[in-house]
Amino acid sequence: MLPLQDRRVVLGVTGGIAAYKAVEIASQFVKLGADVDVVMTAAAQQFVLPLTFQSLTKRPVVVDMFHLLAEMHIGHVSLGERAEVVLIAPATANTIAKLASGLADDMLGSTVLATRAPVVLAPAMNDLMYENQVTQENLGRLRARGFTIVEPEYGRLAEGKMGKGRLAEPRVIVDIVRGVLGRTRDWAGKRVVVTAGGTQEPIDPVRYLTNRSSGRMGYAIAEAARDRGAAVTLISGLSSLPRPGGVEFVLARSAAEMLEQVMPACDGADLLVMAAAVADFRAAEVSTQKLKKFEEEGLVLRLVRNPDILKLAAERYGPLGLPVLVGFAAESENLVANARLKLAGKKVDLVVANDITAPGSGFGTETNKVVLVHQGGEEELPLLPKYDVAMRVLDVARQILSEREQGRARR
Repeated sequence: MLPLQDRRVVLGVTGGIAAYKAVEIASQFVKLGADVDVVMTAAAQQFVLPLTFQSLTKRPVVVDMFHLLAEMHIGHVSLGERAEVVLIAPATANTIAKLASGLADDMLGSTVLATRAPVVLAPAMNDLMYENQVTQENLGRLRARGFTIVEPEYGRLAEGKMGKGRLAEPRVIVDIVRGVLGRTRDWAGKRVVVTAGGTQEPIDPVRYLTNRSSGRMGYAIAEAARDRGAAVTLISGLSSLPRPGGVEFVLARSAAEMLEQVMPACDGADLLVMAAAVADFRAAEVSTQKLKKFEEEGLVLRLVRNPDILKLAAERYGPLGLPVLVGFAAESENLVANARLKLAGKKVDLVVANDITAPGSGFGTETNKVVLVHQGGEEELPLLPKYDVAMRVLDVARQILSEREQGRARR
């Protein structure tokens, strides 16, 4: 199933130069499975034609306050009633001011007033307009009413100068909306910590030891947890993947840096998923200068063990029962047996074991074939997209967490 299958999204487009980016936003929602209704202000139609959105969404675009749509009873309120989330991107200073004042003189204003769904605003405008006290006060009023504001970025503006007012990237906006839609799902109100990617252990200022991890599995878990309502902290080694929107992102290049970030992040967390491929060893001595070639003698490196972050987390948090601890086992043989050893040896709640030699599974792939190993048994999953694997991991972890919460309530 697609992440936003049949979710009802209303996309409001207002009259700014960034209106063209709303086309990409609509396209991304459609690809994720959402039903998208687009509402355009009169000014927005000066930048993008309604036909563009209609072609993408396969739904009529609403531009008229009193236009009655075939499947709706009263057009100017029905969109708000059926929406699960309303996103306005771009949101101009004028639209923000009207919303803050509760005006309903166009279809977009009427839709916002008539909805009980969460509203997300992605402002885009000249930097001076954005920084103006009136605009900031209006945004403050809307935040106080529960609106989610996607902060604009610093960058090149339409006037050619640099400043803060550029519309956030479409992918980031869509990610934040996905998190807002997740507020009613089973991980809402929970805190999840995820590690991802491979660590880099320096040898000298140029070279380092690392592995083939792309971070895709960990990033997929972070995105899935966000989509199910969790507050997510993603602690990542270096990765070429775009940072997911709607999560707290922490960069940790080495195993030592990752350990330093994971432990405090777990305080008060409900789930820790150690999907990162943390290097087992590091150089005993790191050269401050670039090492030269040793063509005849070669180069001998003395390695020492890195701390086992998952084991240390289990020792610290295991007796407390929270967070639920999930580890990964990337194996090339004896998949389940090795996962069982890891489950018992590190005293964790769930081990996700994947055969890195299987086609379409392991490092750098879009898919994964895993076995979920826990105290209650084993579950072998077919080859699935990593996001779907992540959802199943969260299902099992949520069951373990629920049983733990129920046990505490009985005591």
